[in-house]
Amino acid sequence: MARRPMEAAPALPLHPDKEASVLPEWMAQVAHGVQPDQALALIGLGLMGRLGAENQGPWIWNGEEDGGSADLSALRQRLELVDLALRTSAPLSTAEVTQLLGARPGAAVVERGGLVARRCGRNVWKLSRSEQTKQQPSGSFQESWRRRL
Repeated sequence: MARRPMEAAPALPLHPDKEASVLPEWMAQVAHGVQPDQALALIGLGLMGRLGAENQGPWIWNGEEDGGSADLSALRQRLELVDLALRTSAPLSTAEVTQLLGARPGAAVVERGGLVARRCGRNVWKLSRSEQTKQQPSGSFQESWRRRL
């Protein structure tokens, strides 16, 4: 069966006020196939554009209630990036997976906090929800088997 080239949708620049954007040209080239390192570059551009657009309202936080303080902007960014990685199933680098999971992956498949990181190649990972999380979306605590030392 012969492969037909797909037509690319018109790409919108990250910043509409900047006429000379490299992204639309790159998106046109992506229609012919994407290498993992090129996909990482695209995701990096998207994340940098998203982080650059600081249109977020202030958080209301009362540190006296729980006796401590938290870096809520960093937590919010981390949760948004996890959600973005799950929705797009984009390839991630080892450093990005380390940042999102909170620990460096030590095996080809790592599960932590309801997320599963699978190694696709050298320094290329895919993030997905664990099957247990998909089956039980309730907020109840389930005790699972643990290795005892």
